[in-house]
Parts: sequence; C-alpha cells; structure tokens
Amino acid sequence: MSSPIERRSVDSAAHPDALTDAIIPSKTALIVMHYQTDILGLFPSVAPTLLAKTRALCDAARATGIAVYFVKFHFSPGYPEVSPMNRNGQGVKRLGLFVNDSISPELGQQADEPLIVAHRASAFFDTDLQARLSARGVDTLIMAGIASTGVMLSSVAYASDADYRLFTVKDCCYDPDQIVHDHLFSTAFDSRTTVLSLADALQLLA
Repeated sequence: MSSPIERRSVDSAAHPDALTDAIIPSKTALIVMHYQTDILGLFPSVAPTLLAKTRALCDAARATGIAVYFVKFHFSPGYPEVSPMNRNGQGVKRLGLFVNDSISPELGQQADEPLIVAHRASAFFDTDLQARLSARGVDTLIMAGIASTGVMLSSVAYASDADYRLFTVKDCCYDPDQIVHDHLFSTAFDSRTTVLSLADALQLLA
C-alpha cells in the first residue's frame, strides 16, 4: 500500500496547473539554498520570518522521509575561488562575507543532512549536488533559497534543463527587489516549476 504522501497531489481546483503525479519521498529532495548566517544578517527585518517558515518546511520534509540538502555559498580566506572576470564574484569579495559563516542554526540541520559548498550562484555549478541526487535516485526537487535573483534563478534554470520535476516554495524565498521577486515567480519559475505557498507545501507534505 502506498503512503499518504505517495497518493497526495496539489489540489487541482486551487492549482489547475499543478502536477498530479505522486510525490514519492525516496525520490524527492528539499534543497535549501544560501540560508546562512552572513546572508540572513544582510536582511535582519525579514530574517526571523523567513527562518521560521523555512524551518517549518524542513521539519515537514523530515517527517515524511524526504532528504534535506543545504547549499552554502562559501569562499576560502582571500577569495582564491573568485575570478577577476566574474563581476558578481568581485562584488562578493568587496563585501568580505561568506568565509566564516554557517548554515543558520534556526533550521536545525541534522547530522545526516548534506552540506553542499558552492563558489558560484548556482547550487549545481562545480558542486557534487547532482551526483548526490542521482546516487539516491532523486527525480523531484522542492527548492527554497535566498536570493530569488541569485541562487534560485541559477539553480532553477539548471534543474529544469536537467529534467528534474520541480516545486518552488515562494514564501521560503526572498529577494530585496520585491518587484523582480514577484515577476520571477510569475514568469521564469512558473514556467519551469510548480510554485507553492508554504501552506500549499505543508499540505502536500502532510
């Protein structure tokens, strides 16, 4: 007999474009991207709400047996990984961040939850994330991250091209440019993923 989550789909009346195939926990992963102390420190007014919502998402995934992966934007002292050709990387270097920070403890990362270290905006570029997912037979991703114009945009585009079945949780993503944030979710993300609110995601994982 299949488990409740294997039988559950997003309510088609509320989400007419949602996928109706089953969510299978063993083939699904939650990817939490750039929820780290230096990044949350840049947005103190919204950090507590974002952390509380994303902790709820993580706990729901854990309760259903869905693997949780954390992606951390990280550099060595002196930023040897930053190319002088990379404009975004030069901006990061000037900030002097992402060397000694850690995944935000509020998310309760478990000892068996992998940490993926990335030197670029994408969670996939030059990391072992895809190899790890492939080794587990994962074909479905639930994605959340900061910022929408950075790690989310880069990673969603790659994951879509790699033929993953994708869900994005808008309430667990953030960008300081609210207009662009909303536009991405209504255009680029909506065309590649099933966009969920946190309430939708928790219902899906219940």
